[in-house]
Amino acid sequence: MKALIVYDSAFGNTEQIAQAMGAALGCDVRRVTEVTPEQLAGLDALLVGSPTQAFSPLPTIKAWLKRLQPHSLQGVKVAAFDTRADVQEVNSGILTAFVKVFGYAAEPIAAQLVKKGGTQAMPPAGFFVEGKEGPLRAGELERAAAWARQIL
Repeated sequence: MKALIVYDSAFGNTEQIAQAMGAALGCDVRRVTEVTPEQLAGLDALLVGSPTQAFSPLPTIKAWLKRLQPHSLQGVKVAAFDTRADVQEVNSGILTAFVKVFGYAAEPIAAQLVKKGGTQAMPPAGFFVEGKEGPLRAGELERAAAWARQIL
């Protein structure tokens, strides 16, 4: 099975998650700015991830998804992931309310992948960072690898 993991990262946490998934699946892992159209040809699975910033994926991920041709992911299993702060740990009523309204980065990524013809293989997933810039919460790399293995 041919899979590709595409990501962008602000502080290195999403990159670590993507690399853990890539190791678990034995597949290529590419920063979004390094992905060529040829790398999308013949894929069986595509995983895309971004940190959550301002309740959205990074602009590089949004732009890349927008540039994908309609139906270009037809027949491809797709899944989306993000890194995020745990709102329960932040303990802010305002932040919790905003998250309920606007969500996290993985949901709009998943919607775009399906819009481009992909078949959602797993619900969007979020992996937790401590504070705004990380590090990753203990156990998240293992959880990410297990999540990715379920897709295939």
